[in-house]
Amino acid sequence: MRIGIDCRYVRIGRHDGISRFTAGIAAHLPDRHDAVLLVNDERQLASLPPDLPWELVPAPTEPGEPLVARRVNRLGLDAVFSPMQTMGSRGRSYALVLTLHDLIYYRNRTPPREFAWPLRLGWRAFHLAWWPQRMLLNGADGVVTVSETTAGLIADHRLTKRPVTVAYNAADPAAPRPVGGARTKSLVYMGSFMPYKNVETLAAALPLLGADWTLHCMSRVSAADRARLEDLAPAGAIVFHDGASDEEYLDALRSATALVTASHDEGFGIPLVEAMGVGTPVAVSDIPIFREIGGDVAEYFDPDSPSAVAAAVRRLEGRWDEASAASLDRAARFRWADSAEQVVRAVERAVADRRG
Repeated sequence: MRIGIDCRYVRIGRHDGISRFTAGIAAHLPDRHDAVLLVNDERQLASLPPDLPWELVPAPTEPGEPLVARRVNRLGLDAVFSPMQTMGSRGRSYALVLTLHDLIYYRNRTPPREFAWPLRLGWRAFHLAWWPQRMLLNGADGVVTVSETTAGLIADHRLTKRPVTVAYNAADPAAPRPVGGARTKSLVYMGSFMPYKNVETLAAALPLLGADWTLHCMSRVSAADRARLEDLAPAGAIVFHDGASDEEYLDALRSATALVTASHDEGFGIPLVEAMGVGTPVAVSDIPIFREIGGDVAEYFDPDSPSAVAAAVRRLEGRWDEASAASLDRAARFRWADSAEQVVRAVERAVADRRG
């Protein structure tokens, strides 16, 4: 069977979440089928397996995306897997499996800031009702999502009649922190500064922890967000890396006491897996998706309470060695090879269902 892997969301230069998911799946596909990478720019191949054949197809942002199947039909594929739910399905001659990562923008409708304004307008309009999502998902033969939490929400909102398969997000392997290595009174936050991320609660917890504690914010930050957060914490307590490299991020994790996030809502939480994967425990909001990822290893807190954040960090300090070891074990549950296997099984089922 020939399976097309839609790699048009792979970013050139540096991954975002969808890009990393695509690359992780593509690099760990089981070898019982032939895979073909579908890209819209040859530069995307730098982040993809070099030994797989590839084909150029139009970019997903082009106006003809609803009819992209006409172009893909020419490739003679038995099936296509896309890491997004928006791939055009009209007129296709192959089985199609789409991915719905989360429903977060139905509850937080502010579009990603990097989108151009026409895309932002369309994004907001799309999330005002459920029927566009149902139409997209029911146009496929199967649906993949990245957590049991989102799978439950898909069922609750009756978003598709198609089979839903969970293929977890994962983190790229990284060397764990050195045994007996120095642990600093530092916390790491990786993520954007959108309102639902609630970074303000983390900043407000710093004075409650004490003068020696620092919060390392790894992502790019606007001047307005930086000023607002600095007003909530002691001078110098927040270190803004403003777009750290992967290695800078991992170095910060390996010396930190914990990764922290006070987010009110998330689709998954890859930073939790990244932190646990190097042996750094996590203290996070008490929300369902973080419970699914962190299990009984993480410390949880009320995201609206700075004092609860501080208390969770102190609890973690009291059992840090145990939590570090348990975090490594927990992270092993999230592996690209396992997720790629689930994706291929979803594709196999879609092909079988389509053939009747």
